[in-house]
Amino acid sequence: MSAADECDVIAFVGAGEPLAEAARRAWDEGGAILPVNPAFTTDEITTLLERLRPTHVVAGTGGGPHDSPAVFPGGVPAPAGTAAVVVTSGTEGAPKGVELTRAGMDAMGRGYSAGLDAGPGDRWLACLPLHHVASLGALGRSYVTGVPCTVHARFDVERVAQSARAEGTTIVSLVPTTIRRLLDAGAPLHDFRWVITGGAPCPPALRARAEDAGVHVIDAYGLSETWGGFALDGTPIDGAAVHTAVDGEILVRGLMVMRGYRLDPIRSQAAFDSDGWFRTGDIGAIGDDGRIHVTDRVKDLVITGGVNVSPTEVETVLAQHPRVHDVSVVGVPDDEWGELVVAFVVPHPESPAPTLAELREFARERLSGPKLPRAAHTIAEIPRTTSGKPLRRLLRERATGDGAGT
Repeated sequence: MSAADECDVIAFVGAGEPLAEAARRAWDEGGAILPVNPAFTTDEITTLLERLRPTHVVAGTGGGPHDSPAVFPGGVPAPAGTAAVVVTSGTEGAPKGVELTRAGMDAMGRGYSAGLDAGPGDRWLACLPLHHVASLGALGRSYVTGVPCTVHARFDVERVAQSARAEGTTIVSLVPTTIRRLLDAGAPLHDFRWVITGGAPCPPALRARAEDAGVHVIDAYGLSETWGGFALDGTPIDGAAVHTAVDGEILVRGLMVMRGYRLDPIRSQAAFDSDGWFRTGDIGAIGDDGRIHVTDRVKDLVITGGVNVSPTEVETVLAQHPRVHDVSVVGVPDDEWGELVVAFVVPHPESPAPTLAELREFARERLSGPKLPRAAHTIAEIPRTTSGKPLRRLLRERATGDGAGT
């Protein structure tokens, strides 16, 4: 691949407008942005960079977007036309870098604008961190369509509540947890022309509560691998083709679908079927009206507060506790967070089981907040298949019936 066929990948450790400016500058220069969550521990950032090998790194937390990017030793350019590398975690535990293209950003941006009738009088609000595809997608839509975008460094209930009136924003992307918090605070969400919910399934009762308060809610279904939502209230945006496989898995094809997982040809190939359709990992159906109805997830990711958590990553850390003999992690439904991270622990023989507080303290240096368990149960043995995989379904059922953890 010649230099003309490649582009730089700029990893930016930071948030808010500095990261937004760095992304816009990378796009202006034909490069790709790799947003890195500044809340990650040093170990998590080091592991991420070594795995995804950007060409340059900017430590935005210590300066601004105009800091000179440092060359990353052993960095690997991306194919020309790459716009972003979004970090996501799979059930395998290792972080994956989703390579999203400029053509996909354009298709997603124009498809959203058409679906929401977004025009010159609108302004996007990106109030979730920009390493979250919901906010990076809003920034990308702004970049390709010219609809302006206001970027917040972090989610703040009071600022979001005032944004429509104080900052002139009209469309905001949220996750169910943040919608609940805003409603609980009496925020005038009805001031926004559209409130988009994504990142996790929105409980019907929560949507009904919002709509009863005059909020115009629209559900976005999609993944990091599809530049975020490729369907609005179940209807695919322009350019997104969707169908279901024989087993009911939802498949999608279109420019908004990722090129592949960065530097990971094996998982990239596995993500697509033989005809080039992307496997979403979700089970559902398509109605006579063409709308997608999602019924379940194939993958074991825990989605808590809109954050994807790999059970395997959490298990890897907890298993190193000196009193843990075996461990498995599942997600349990929760009205506030969508799901809670719950650990099942088999203690070492003749050792007392570690408490939840002890497990959280042990893992805190290696796992960021959303990945820490919110409940823990002591168990004699982890149920597993003959190949050694944990039967998470059985653990999830037990956690749901057991009540509070230790």
